[in-house]
Amino acid sequence: MTPHCRYVLRLADTSLILAQRLGEWIGHAPAIEEDLGLANVSLDLLGQARMLLSYAAELEGRGRSEDDLAYLREESEFLNATLVEQPNGDFGQTIVRQFLIDAWQLELYEWLQESKDPRLAEIAAKAVKETRYHLRYSAGWLVRLGDGTEVSHARVQDALERLWPFTGELFAADAVDHEVAQAGIGPAPESLLPGWSARIGAVLSGSRLAVPPTTPFGWHGKRGQHSEHLGHVLAEMQSLHRAHPGAIW
Repeated sequence: MTPHCRYVLRLADTSLILAQRLGEWIGHAPAIEEDLGLANVSLDLLGQARMLLSYAAELEGRGRSEDDLAYLREESEFLNATLVEQPNGDFGQTIVRQFLIDAWQLELYEWLQESKDPRLAEIAAKAVKETRYHLRYSAGWLVRLGDGTEVSHARVQDALERLWPFTGELFAADAVDHEVAQAGIGPAPESLLPGWSARIGAVLSGSRLAVPPTTPFGWHGKRGQHSEHLGHVLAEMQSLHRAHPGAIW
């Protein structure tokens, strides 16, 4: 698999797994409005994942489809950021995870609109509009929870501290990142950090939440090294397709 294909697959898998996680909230959110809100974000992410998976399948050139890539790969073949496979926890933890990813994806898609890969730029132009809404949604809830009751503040601060270490992977470059950056296909991951930090800092300062200290990061999902949680996500996501291979409806 070429670095170009692997890079696109990383983007696809990150959106796909996050969409699956958000889908777990349907019917369980704290209010009907948030049930619909999380479902809409999940559907947006799924749409992004489908476009990217289809493109990755074309770049791979092995005759596989977007469904093959989504449902017939093993855990070690998935290249999503480790952050998105983390459990939903309570509503506050889900919002923290979403906010951290939304701020990163917005920086990323804004850059990718100018990618030298026309197909990737086209996908990014659509995704960036959706991602701006996602960030408004998650940031709005983060402020309400962080600046709410003492209980909501404490729980969201705890979630932020638990999830923060996983953000290190978003800005850690490897050989794939270096190659696509040199080709003008994607940004150098570390170049997104200042903008991401500014977005994060502005919202946290308005929600009485403190930016956690930087800690060593030990997971690298984008290299196929995942936490114990991804296997459970895939078992549920892939079960129907594997039980009825080739079925269509």
